[in-house]
Amino acid sequence: MPIVYFSILFVIAVLAMVATKLWLASRQIRFVAAHRDRVPPQFSAKIPLSAHQRAADYTVERTRLTMAEIVVSAVVLIALTLLGGVQLLDLGISGWLGRGYIGQIVLVAAVVAITGIIDLPFDYYRQFGVEERFGFNRMTKRIFFADRVKGILLGAAFGLPLLFVVLWLMDQAGSLWWLWTWIVWVAFQMLVLVLYPTLIAPIFNKFEPLKDDALKSRIEALMKRCGFAAKGLFVMDGSRRSAHGNAYFTGFGAAKRIVFFDTLLARLSGSEIEAVLAHELGHFKRRHVIKRMVVTFVLSLAMLALLGWLTQRVWFYEGLGVRPSLTGSNDALALVLFFLAVPVFLFFITPLGSLSSRKHEFEADAFAATQTDAKDLVSALVKLYEDNASTLTPDPLYTAFYYSHPPASQRIDRLLPHA
Repeated sequence: MPIVYFSILFVIAVLAMVATKLWLASRQIRFVAAHRDRVPPQFSAKIPLSAHQRAADYTVERTRLTMAEIVVSAVVLIALTLLGGVQLLDLGISGWLGRGYIGQIVLVAAVVAITGIIDLPFDYYRQFGVEERFGFNRMTKRIFFADRVKGILLGAAFGLPLLFVVLWLMDQAGSLWWLWTWIVWVAFQMLVLVLYPTLIAPIFNKFEPLKDDALKSRIEALMKRCGFAAKGLFVMDGSRRSAHGNAYFTGFGAAKRIVFFDTLLARLSGSEIEAVLAHELGHFKRRHVIKRMVVTFVLSLAMLALLGWLTQRVWFYEGLGVRPSLTGSNDALALVLFFLAVPVFLFFITPLGSLSSRKHEFEADAFAATQTDAKDLVSALVKLYEDNASTLTPDPLYTAFYYSHPPASQRIDRLLPHA
């Protein structure tokens, strides 16, 4: 492919992505605002108008912030690629450290650091601006920055050795390096799944065994009915950071744990908590987690095979504003450019992933209705939507494109026949 053609294709894809994102976001804002002053009929007896309006305002504020992020991220992307940002970093770092493994690792880390620094003000404003304004933030600035430092250290502890192995395979494993890299990647992901509940998650939050004996007995009976075995039932101090509530199971194999946010336990009744957990266990029983893992691993194999092909194409580098070295390794450059450019093209298949996720949510709801009283799940959902200020009136097209969970009205309409 001629270099200029790929550059033009990339620019068109970036512009199309940005335009689509901004158009969808503006649709969401207009639709939510237009329905701000009337609670949908199926919720009118349960959710007051003030709560509905709060959810609408919260959604609009978050979406406006997202629109600003979209524009800034696109500018940074173009600056790093076509305007020569990665090229300048590569020349500076290779001139300082050479093109050995250390220099290549520093190049990747520098790009990650730049994008992280750009994201930081948005994360800060989202937490201490939007979340604070609507009463959700319970995080101190000390915790906010401590979490970022912990994330950096964890990323370095896990990511740098993985990056070294990948670069070594690209250099030493021949034309099928991408296949060996995929095997390492799959093993790494499985390792993280096993380590996350006991080693990683406790770095950020405190976990205590569930102490409510009545609730514990109810949940253990549900787990027995569902054939689900877990290492234990835990309560997480989510209230240290946010007023939002949730429940989930984490880990893999024998390392599985069930975790409740303390905010969830404080808000829902025992039967409602059981219904929410039954939904989560529905994902397990319907093998959604395994299916998602398989899809992820297959897609990652395809992406690595594509990267293996692109690393041998000069137009891939120069079309993205970088002149590959004729004497040293370009492996780190290939990784950086690939992970900057590929999300632009993959954005347009976002609705497929969202559709699959919503389908899984409906299936998990249906499973929960067979194990618990559907009325309890409906009641829990209404409380959670109200407490989390989730809009009850999202734009249908925005929903179809982005929402991993169906809107509240659709979920409840499907549950009511079981109630």
